[in-house]
Amino acid sequence: MESRPVAAPIGIFDSGIGGLTVAHQVQRALPQESLLYFGDTAHMPYGDKSQVTIQSYSIKIAHALLEKGCKAILIACNSASAAAYELVREYVGSRARVYNVIDPVVQYTAQHHAGQQVGLIGTKQTISSGLFSAKFAATAPSVNLKPLATPLLAHMIEQGFYNNSVSQHIIHSYLQDETLRGIDSLILGCTHYPLIKEEVSTFFEEKVTMLDTSKIVAEFLRKELEKEGLLNDGVPEPPQFLVSDFTASFEASARHFFGEPVHLEKYPLWD
Repeated sequence: MESRPVAAPIGIFDSGIGGLTVAHQVQRALPQESLLYFGDTAHMPYGDKSQVTIQSYSIKIAHALLEKGCKAILIACNSASAAAYELVREYVGSRARVYNVIDPVVQYTAQHHAGQQVGLIGTKQTISSGLFSAKFAATAPSVNLKPLATPLLAHMIEQGFYNNSVSQHIIHSYLQDETLRGIDSLILGCTHYPLIKEEVSTFFEEKVTMLDTSKIVAEFLRKELEKEGLLNDGVPEPPQFLVSDFTASFEASARHFFGEPVHLEKYPLWD
């Protein structure tokens, strides 16, 4: 593998604002690391797009992150992790470490929620791929996974509708599905969903354990970089943000998560 300096940034990408939940937790878990975030805001969200389309965008973004010298790339999107992780790893794995947001969650759930009925909500692409189900069947057969596609939620969150009456109505409409009846815990299988975690928990009267993928993935990444000897021991650079299109919602969300004004650099992806 081509050597990259440990002070090089960690690249994180998603279709829009959802991956910011992961980036925020990565910053908390790894405060000494420099972060470079790519939000593909021109094509958000990925959940209702084809596998081939998601793969095309993901490869272009991975190339952009490599151009910026990233030592590791985290696909902070469940849809892209399901559709494009293997391809991205094949394409850039010799030049940077590549991680997804599905494997850490499966490992964590297998360790801490074996024998439980575990719900999973996510985009149409994430659920229809069957990847979560296949991985649980192979590594944690005692987990009774109950997947449910909730395609409107990412759109809703991208448009700023959360923690209000609109989001409450849509969330309740989905979570009433009998697929989720009797679950012990729930995987928030889209990186947008931590933004509605409290609303989801309230629906279940706080009796269902919320598995926040952003926190699980951030801790996994910390351990992996430590194991690989890639942790930075110097002073980090401020977070950098690339976007394929300027959107007010992305800028506001980035400012909210990182607690300071952010500068967005436009890096268009050609269809």
